[in-house]
Amino acid sequence: MEIIDFIIAHYGWEGTALAGVILIMFGVQLYYYLFIYGRIPKYKDSRRPEILSENPPVSVVIPLFSEDYTFVEETLPLILAQEYPSFEVVIVYVGRDTDFFDDLVRIRQTFPQISATKIELNPRFPISPKMALNVGIKSAHYEHILFTTSDSYPTSDRWIALMANGFRRGEIVIGYCGLEKSKGLSNYLMRTWRMMHSIDWLSSAVAGHPYRGTRQNYGFTKQRYFGVNGFNHLNMNIGEDDLFLSRIIARGNVSVVLSPRATLREKCWGGLKWWTSTQRFFGAAFAFYPIRVKNFIQWELGSRILFGLASVVALAVMPWEFKAAVGVLLIARVTTVLIEVRRIAKRLGEEKIGRRYLLYDLFSPMYAIWLRILQLRKDERVWR
Repeated sequence: MEIIDFIIAHYGWEGTALAGVILIMFGVQLYYYLFIYGRIPKYKDSRRPEILSENPPVSVVIPLFSEDYTFVEETLPLILAQEYPSFEVVIVYVGRDTDFFDDLVRIRQTFPQISATKIELNPRFPISPKMALNVGIKSAHYEHILFTTSDSYPTSDRWIALMANGFRRGEIVIGYCGLEKSKGLSNYLMRTWRMMHSIDWLSSAVAGHPYRGTRQNYGFTKQRYFGVNGFNHLNMNIGEDDLFLSRIIARGNVSVVLSPRATLREKCWGGLKWWTSTQRFFGAAFAFYPIRVKNFIQWELGSRILFGLASVVALAVMPWEFKAAVGVLLIARVTTVLIEVRRIAKRLGEEKIGRRYLLYDLFSPMYAIWLRILQLRKDERVWR
């Protein structure tokens, strides 16, 4: 009490309150980066009990919503070259191009593990990704199914093997998918945004509280899928990797696969404008997340903003010794964040994230606020 009385007498109630905000928000930041996000680099799924004695055969389901020859010529060979003894690739083509579908069928003559199904495209009755995935799940020959997208590709020939190994300890497997690396600051910011927002659900999953995966790299069993009569939120064109997974997830039935060799890369189709449109589209599902999940996600961003604003005020108006103390806290936070981000990036197979991370750390709160403002307006692409 004497210390508090001294601080109040020396800095006033306003200065004491400011110090309290800075210290509390600093503590929240350390808690996130050291004790929540810090679980990712040291996580080992092998510590969990096995439910299968060996890796199962798997079906890889991929929906195609266009005549994507880039996928056929570049991505599909990377999947077929996977080092795994028993897998099939189920391609669900949604379109009207008979020649393209015939090409897919002909590939089966060389690679018998491919199966292709066509859904005739009718503009009057749009086909959602969930409908295509449902057809793929029913067409799959194996109980254990992995899902990815046509614009994502594996970074090693061990992707299927590592994800299939996850099924030995869970009925649901979730992995990481980063963005394709290219030159430019905008690509760096997008890649870092993808990684930092992925560690929210990855860190929660490794702690035993999973709530979602990523549509480019996840899987589940047929039994889990048909046990709840398929996908939910059928009035939305999104949600198969978060709103549906949160429905079938139970404590202990999720395997988290964290390895650079199990990482996928999603192709970038533009710059920040494309990225903002994409984030607005898929971010519409956030409104349906449980309150505890929303709070978990928002507390890191909120504490970062409050810590930064309170520190700026202190550096501007408080005495020199107060400024010095705040400076020490700022340096401590930056050091902790950079160390942990580099450790996480290494575990997920991300390259050169740490070098310019302070730029992301500074500007991402403003971008997050801008996204929230955009999401106040209903995105018609989301709804059917």
